[in-house]
Amino acid sequence: MGDKANAHPGAAGRAATADHPASVRNVVLVGHSGSGKTTLVEALALTAGAVNRAGRVEDGTAVSDYDEIEHRQQRSVQLSLVPVQWDGYKVNLLDTPGYADFVGELRAGLRAADAALFVVSAADGVDGATRMVWEECAAVGMPRAIVVTHLEAARADFTEMTRTCAEAFGADDPDAVLPLYLPLHGEQGPDGHAPVTGLIGLLSQRVHDYASGERKESEPGAEQLPLIEEARNKLIEGIIAESEDESLMDRYLGGEDIDLKTLVEDLERAVARGIFHPVLAAAPAAEGARQGIGTVELLELITGGFPTPSEHPPPAVTRPDGTGRPALSCDPEGPLAAEVVKTASDPYVGRVSLVRVFSGTLRPDETVHVSGHGLADRGHEDHDVDERVGALSSPFGKQQRTLTHCIAGDLACVAKLGRAETGDTLSAKDDPLLMEPWDMPDPLLPLAIQAHSKADEDKLSQGLSRLVAEDPTMRLEQNQDTHQVVLWCLGEAHADVALERLRSRYGVQVDVVTHKVSLRETFAGKSGGRGRHVKQSGGHGQFAICEIEVEPLPGGSGIEFVDKVVGGAVPRQFIPSVEKGARAQAAKGVAAGYPLIDVRITLLDGKAHSVDSSDAAFQTAGALALREAASDARIHLLEPVAEVQVLVGDDHVGAVLSDLSGRRGRVVGTEQAPGGRTLVRAEVPEIEIGRYAVDLRSLSQGTARFSRSYARHEPMPAQLAERIREQAQDVT
Repeated sequence: MGDKANAHPGAAGRAATADHPASVRNVVLVGHSGSGKTTLVEALALTAGAVNRAGRVEDGTAVSDYDEIEHRQQRSVQLSLVPVQWDGYKVNLLDTPGYADFVGELRAGLRAADAALFVVSAADGVDGATRMVWEECAAVGMPRAIVVTHLEAARADFTEMTRTCAEAFGADDPDAVLPLYLPLHGEQGPDGHAPVTGLIGLLSQRVHDYASGERKESEPGAEQLPLIEEARNKLIEGIIAESEDESLMDRYLGGEDIDLKTLVEDLERAVARGIFHPVLAAAPAAEGARQGIGTVELLELITGGFPTPSEHPPPAVTRPDGTGRPALSCDPEGPLAAEVVKTASDPYVGRVSLVRVFSGTLRPDETVHVSGHGLADRGHEDHDVDERVGALSSPFGKQQRTLTHCIAGDLACVAKLGRAETGDTLSAKDDPLLMEPWDMPDPLLPLAIQAHSKADEDKLSQGLSRLVAEDPTMRLEQNQDTHQVVLWCLGEAHADVALERLRSRYGVQVDVVTHKVSLRETFAGKSGGRGRHVKQSGGHGQFAICEIEVEPLPGGSGIEFVDKVVGGAVPRQFIPSVEKGARAQAAKGVAAGYPLIDVRITLLDGKAHSVDSSDAAFQTAGALALREAASDARIHLLEPVAEVQVLVGDDHVGAVLSDLSGRRGRVVGTEQAPGGRTLVRAEVPEIEIGRYAVDLRSLSQGTARFSRSYARHEPMPAQLAERIREQAQDVT
């Protein structure tokens, strides 16, 4: 950017602080798994003087990926905040997982940030999932820049990678995606690969040499100027094209030499407005070096080009009851409005909430109002309560550095908010607010679990409630039909982390069992049955006889009971008893143990005894009559069918259609969607899509999305139904 030679890094061991929104930059790092986001965050922290040369804080841990699960899985699984101080600015670096299963953590990072740094690997290129996130950011106008990593890899080509980025991210304007620097290569090694030793600034035409382990500036050699001329001219034209000064292009085309200060200011404005997206390069520091290649340039871009929190409008707010309220501004003196973007449980200090303050100033020990969105459908407890804020701190690896306050635009960790969950709003207790929720993906992979032992059963409920409080992309279901506890996740890796957290954090061991779908039974045709319950055992006897007729009804009708008894064959007081017994048997099923639905049960006749008839006897007779009617009838086993919508790239439509057909799916329509995608609508039996979240990702290389909703129950194919009946008989 401005090529500052002497920046002022922060000091390791001290919390980075900010006293005005203008001195804060909130940046989320986005990229596929393995692109180098975490390594880059650690390199930026090293350059800013926040960690030692081993990339560690005082307790020896890394600033990111310090969780035990992350160590075992060798990848990021959660959002991490790494605040650093650079040139008088506090930079909050939000490191997100790259694996698709943890997209909820990515969405939280996007919510907390004001700009995004897309990290792409020169070895792997740009994947489809990263393109989709870019489009999401573009839709809301979030400023974005790109940093190319893994330049040390064999066959890595920065020029080719910038071209790839322009094609992937510059669909509307490829000239708005251009490099600010070109890599400087050292001597070629035996393998023919020349390592990157520095960068050449295209605007400043200065060489930034990192070969010695420290960044040194110099004039470019005569042989280097022709190499950068074409790229420099293209960059200047790209900056001028986005300039607010409409006369600048005419002056440039007229041969006027535009001064560097004007170009840098126009570049910074275009980046902050989200209309120009610079490409930078980064490479790891040499052993023992204090600065990674490109880290100073990145920090200069972040502090000079990315917007302040004041330039990023806060989310819309209402009162908790939904009534309107004036829009907020990023003012430390304004009404308090903050949001919990991440929740974690610490075995020593309890629940810790990572909070972004959008308005006002948050202080320790004050009482705030906590408003939730009532995600009861995901197993979250609704709440609208006042809570006392505990200590405020700035996270750095496993350390928590104490803060005296947190102003609008900044982030902090808050201790001891016992009821606050991810996505909740914190506001003044006398002026409660509720922020518009961010978009969270729907978990579509079911994980049926049961406690491993009696001791685990006692702790399971609390462990699961804490788990979903931390992660709103999980959904907890207590299925009343199958009597299973189901944890809905985004994928297998998401499920693995959930099980590991249950075990390691909450001491709950669970067993994974086969997930059951809610099957139903119904009569295929009309049938009759007689229920006879007559017993004499010495004392008071039991006597009840009833005759019924059962016939199928249209789907969705439920169970209808009709009384057609004439002449008092069944006394009036016992007719409800027959209905109660029949309905109880219907709930248990009549063929394979699944609830009976969509039938009309008609009571035609019966007999009673003046002494031995009773409510219990006629309930039993009603159940027996229904069972006898089922034994003489053909019973359909009904399976739930889901309406499925798949948004998939045009290149993968054929594979998706073929796969749906193999799942007994019926495609009911397709339509073209923006961005070279197709929306496929189909009806698919739920029993066939238990693992569809995993399989679709594989089919589409991670670029397709789908949603599902219950449509109806319909008869299962005879062969499959018979197999399920046999399994039910084996169990009994």
